[in-house]
Amino acid sequence: MKIVDRYIVRKYLGTFSFMLILLSIVVLVIDVQQKIPRIENATAIDPKLNLTYFLIHFYPFWIINLVVTFLAILVFISVIYFTSRMANNTEIVAIISSGASFHRFAKPYLLTSLFIALISLTVNHLVLPWANMKKNELEAYTYNAAKKDKILGTAPVSAQLSQTEYIFVNSWNKKDNRGYGFAYQKFDKNRKLLYELKSNDVLWDVKKKQFVLNNYMEKTIHKNDTQKLANGYEIRKNYGQAPEELFPNQLLGQNKPTPELLDFINREKQKGNSNLNSHLNELHQRTSMPVAIVLLTFLALSLASQKKRGGLGINLAIGISLAFVFVFSFEALKVVSENKAISPALAMWLPNIAFFPVTLYLYLKRANQ
Repeated sequence: MKIVDRYIVRKYLGTFSFMLILLSIVVLVIDVQQKIPRIENATAIDPKLNLTYFLIHFYPFWIINLVVTFLAILVFISVIYFTSRMANNTEIVAIISSGASFHRFAKPYLLTSLFIALISLTVNHLVLPWANMKKNELEAYTYNAAKKDKILGTAPVSAQLSQTEYIFVNSWNKKDNRGYGFAYQKFDKNRKLLYELKSNDVLWDVKKKQFVLNNYMEKTIHKNDTQKLANGYEIRKNYGQAPEELFPNQLLGQNKPTPELLDFINREKQKGNSNLNSHLNELHQRTSMPVAIVLLTFLALSLASQKKRGGLGINLAIGISLAFVFVFSFEALKVVSENKAISPALAMWLPNIAFFPVTLYLYLKRANQ
């Protein structure tokens, strides 16, 4: 059986590697063709941002993100493909007829899927955030004008530093880390204003990691309701976090390795920030997707290991349909979770929970035939 095990593992990894490379090349060519006009617009703004620059500094990291996103689906379709071919060639019948049980036949599937899942788990938690950080530095230039302006343009922002401290900026440019109409407010437990700091403009000093406030005015309110006013040309403040964490966008969670993401989520919870579902979705998905690799491997094995009328074609049709349902459910549940209809943990694990009993039933049914 060891020879058969090695044969199945080679089939598994060989088919998976081929589909991985094929998908990467096809999707890369299509995406580059679609985004050339936007890359040309970026080149007009900055000559350095040409197609060659994007191919070197953007697309390798974009491919990593793409592969990780669709890894479970690639595994699923790969297993259906090579297992269906084995079934059509009566190889599976021969193996089981030699005295091996279906459970024993499934062992190399389990070991190989666990191997891929372990690599995926490591990449998701440690490598993918680094790749996302590199990708996200340029990705906004590949968006349409409205979406690009949302990432790189100016917009009102606010931050909650604690349960009694708030920052508001009327107009903040995330690319330049500069804004206008700054206000910091501190309240007591009864929501009474204790201190207020306003300035005409504010910028982030990267080297000193401080906010520089120009033309500022301070107001301190004492217990007897008397006020102390002060003003000046420049004052520097440190609010404990950089602008990208104080005024995060939807890409922040993607850029942080899991230990840093956990620290960020805990800090925001201590401040009283309840708008963390997008970051929690990212956190839970990093673990749920590798688990899906093992689950979908056994679902594919159960569907494709018996010779059917229609052969490989019908198995691939079923596999691609189920793959679409699986991916769509993840994306739909992300939106539902971000709208706070269900918890992020449930949203990111629900596809696995739903597919598990189906997989178990089909596997046991096939094993008992």
